[in-house]
Amino acid sequence: MRATASTGVVYTTTGETRRGQIAGYHSKPQPNFLNKTAHRVDVAGLKAIEQRTAIKFEGGEYESKFTIGFEVEKNQLSRNAVREYELFCGFETDSSCGYEAVTHILPLLPAGQWRTKVYDMMHKAERIIDDSHSPSDRRCGGHITIGCDGLNGVELNALVRKNAGIILALFRKRLKNTYCGANRRLQPEYESRYNSYDGYHYGSTGWHHKYQTALVKSYCLEFRIPSKFESVKQMMRRYELFYELTNYSVNNPRGTHEKFLKTITPIIVSMYNGDTAKAEEILKLARHFQKFIVKGEIHQDIAMYL
Repeated sequence: MRATASTGVVYTTTGETRRGQIAGYHSKPQPNFLNKTAHRVDVAGLKAIEQRTAIKFEGGEYESKFTIGFEVEKNQLSRNAVREYELFCGFETDSSCGYEAVTHILPLLPAGQWRTKVYDMMHKAERIIDDSHSPSDRRCGGHITIGCDGLNGVELNALVRKNAGIILALFRKRLKNTYCGANRRLQPEYESRYNSYDGYHYGSTGWHHKYQTALVKSYCLEFRIPSKFESVKQMMRRYELFYELTNYSVNNPRGTHEKFLKTITPIIVSMYNGDTAKAEEILKLARHFQKFIVKGEIHQDIAMYL
């Protein structure tokens, strides 16, 4: 990664050989932070409010306040496609699926020049991300981790859970998966432990130290519930959704859930290729799941998934 005042940030590979090799389980190289060292050209065109709420200016450079990371699990990796990519910190074997490609820590941004550069990295990694090249099945997942400058994982979770019903709605079929089925209401650790039947129960109030719907970490929040990545387009839409979720939850803590759903409606419609009826069905489920998260209320339309 490099940056100049005229070109802005330019994402490049590191040249480290091990980043283009498949490491053993939990042995991949550490990710780099790619949310720093941007310049004015990267944020030009953003609304003033977006620059205030999503961007930080320090030491003559711009930094994204929000971050995101993706884990791309695959049964197989495209032949001759395993090499270093600007997007990924490395590859490793995965115990549940086969292989896993993990991104660097990426800036989570509003639409603009800087976001386009992130999308360019995704397109360059198409042979790893797209199922047409590197296939995956239902055993594979697509964990998504978000972070926010100035907030720890507990604080971020407390804000995001006010609007996280849409995430449960989209990935509802994974709520009974034992690798991401605990603490579906995204409750604080004490509360979720107190309300669970035992440490390995995966019912609506069950708790587990790791296999949670959204796992709170020191300075980030890992959503384990998202399903596998099948295409670059899908990754882009999820990026946009998690930007809106993070931005709205952090910067509008008193905002209504309905306003949030209105904000993300175009993204959901795009996820379903313009099918507005399907998008409205998902948004309806999101309302029910939100009541479940906040109040523990289980509507008949979501009972089958819990």
